[in-house]
Amino acid sequence: MRKNLADEELTWLFWPGKHMPLLTTRRAEMILLRVRIIAALFALLTSLWIAVDAYLLPWPAWGEMAVGRVIASTAFGLLAISFRGSTRMRDTYIALSALYLIPTLFYIYSYAIMQQTDTNGLASTIAGVYAFLPFVMVAGLGMFPLTAIEGMAFALPVVGAEFVSTLWGLDMLNLSHLISTVWLSGMIAAVATMSGMSQLGFMIALVRQAVHDPLTHCFSRMSGEELLEIQFIIASRSNTPLSVAFVDLDNFKSVNDNYGHDAGDQILVAATTAIRSSLRTGDMLARWGGEEFVLILPSTYCEEAGKVLERLRDKGLGARPDGKPVTASIGLAERTLDSTDDWRKLVEIADQRMYTAKQSGKDRIVTCASTHVAASEQASCSPGSRFLTSA
Repeated sequence: MRKNLADEELTWLFWPGKHMPLLTTRRAEMILLRVRIIAALFALLTSLWIAVDAYLLPWPAWGEMAVGRVIASTAFGLLAISFRGSTRMRDTYIALSALYLIPTLFYIYSYAIMQQTDTNGLASTIAGVYAFLPFVMVAGLGMFPLTAIEGMAFALPVVGAEFVSTLWGLDMLNLSHLISTVWLSGMIAAVATMSGMSQLGFMIALVRQAVHDPLTHCFSRMSGEELLEIQFIIASRSNTPLSVAFVDLDNFKSVNDNYGHDAGDQILVAATTAIRSSLRTGDMLARWGGEEFVLILPSTYCEEAGKVLERLRDKGLGARPDGKPVTASIGLAERTLDSTDDWRKLVEIADQRMYTAKQSGKDRIVTCASTHVAASEQASCSPGSRFLTSA
């Protein structure tokens, strides 16, 4: 298993559009968990700081600050209990935006108050600390596995708020420090973004190792089941087709028995390489166990899926040690045509049709059910036919 990121995976560090579903799910879970933990911590600390304001700031400044802190603390608290169980990046973006919007608004609000308040001694020092809030916020982006475009998208509003507040005279720093302050914020944002990209790169490598079969580099069964569940939910919500093909290499046990497991491994690698070369962008291949594989064909009706499989068979799956071609028995099922409401049932139907293909002579495809094909007509199919329609 390679340890470095492939060229395609390197592009994932900059733009999330091509992330595989499993990576998206894992990333969303991690970011949302961290957002909720940070929000809960901020909800507590923000409210506790009211006592510090009351001790150091004169009235009515500390009272106005207390109002802002109560509102911010309540917002943080609501964020901490929101999005539980979600794995959608849309919710992740909303949660992360809220996490940064709340302190940004509080930053502007607090400095509007401080600008109008006479402070001295320790109170003046504490008031000046508020000027560094944007730096802390931007640096915090390094805690999340974000792409370059995401990191900068969340950092720019914070830097922009600091820039605008300085122009409005809301910043406690001298105006002459505007350029250096914004430059420093930008540098911190860049470093935080690179830290987030580093986390994302590490996550990509971990997910790849966790979800792929080490021999064939296909998805493992566990990750294949998760992919099927995700694709089935998407297909059900959008009322789109989803085809699943169960592929079993014919007479594979005899290869292991007669030529050894190394020869069997070579056949598995060659067959999966051939299968992947015939798939379209978005199609997925999972090793289900031994010589069994499951093809996931999103947004694909049965007829179109059958053409993909026929093209696969025409190209071939490699050769056995005795020179004979490697063949496979394939069962095909489709969500809408087979009227299934569960991805497990869909795989079960495809599996049953694969066994039908085995019993019909192997090296063939048993395709989806058809309401227009009677059982008697199916029984009359030639035993040598390579494409059968199942009831």
